[in-house]
Amino acid sequence: MRRIRRLLLVGGGTAVVALATVAAAVAGAQAIRGTVQADGSSTVAPFAQAGAESYERKYSGARVVVGVSGTGGGFERFCKNETDLSNASRPIKLSEAAKCQAAGVGYIQFLVANDGLSLVVNRQNTWANCLTHAELTKIWDRGSKVDNWSQVRSGFPNVPLKLFGAGTDSGTFDFFTEKINGKAGRSRSDYSATEDDNVTVRGVSGDRGAMGYFGLSYYLENKSRLKLLSVDGGNGCVRPSNTTVQNRSYKPLSRGLFIYSKKKSFKRDVVAAYIRHLIVNERAIARTAKFVPLTKAQLRKAQRQYNTAMKNRKNY
Repeated sequence: MRRIRRLLLVGGGTAVVALATVAAAVAGAQAIRGTVQADGSSTVAPFAQAGAESYERKYSGARVVVGVSGTGGGFERFCKNETDLSNASRPIKLSEAAKCQAAGVGYIQFLVANDGLSLVVNRQNTWANCLTHAELTKIWDRGSKVDNWSQVRSGFPNVPLKLFGAGTDSGTFDFFTEKINGKAGRSRSDYSATEDDNVTVRGVSGDRGAMGYFGLSYYLENKSRLKLLSVDGGNGCVRPSNTTVQNRSYKPLSRGLFIYSKKKSFKRDVVAAYIRHLIVNERAIARTAKFVPLTKAQLRKAQRQYNTAMKNRKNY
């Protein structure tokens, strides 16, 4: 597990639906004390950490530790009762849910942001601007021997293709392989795999023929070093953006991002207040951390889920 870098949140957010207030918060900031342990997705981590920064400034007695073990690694720790929160770039799998159930770990899922899984190449790549779904499958499918751009499309130059992407514990890996290759986990293995998206940034930016994939926020943070590709999912070439991700026209790589709270942990004011802070300030946090914010409908749903959890938390 690695710790995520720290980010500074500026600005505020306005909730559409009034959220239940944590009782201790009414008594004053001093009443919110303790440590929140979070782990999981490298994609979600910058959002969680940006929220943690502003939360800790508001509540000086609170501390949020955000680790990065990948979505799968995060759920493994979560279901072993090692963490309070699990950051995830995909919904929990049935097999993971079964492990949590066996360990007596109940949980609540919160959708916190949107994302467009992004294909990036080196800035010296002048030939590729948009790839089709079929071309991506040709490159990334299990057993693929494509190792040169000339094999991807007629007219592309004779340049070695070097691939970078998510490790197998990553929710990004599961999502990408399911959407591009038809089954989660179905992928060629001869590429540079990592749970640290910054490794992919360095790899792609350092090789003229390289390609990689990760969440949109990592491209936006490094767009001076990388070139973003459009994807043709069947209706023409579309670039990932706030609009195309929110309306899901960026196909097939638009997705939601989640934070799972352990029910027993949610009974602690320091945990419940942190989740509330993320939801109330979701748009400001998304803007600061360069994430695609929730739509109004998604935000209202998250607020209702939070209020329901607050109503029921004494029984958790």
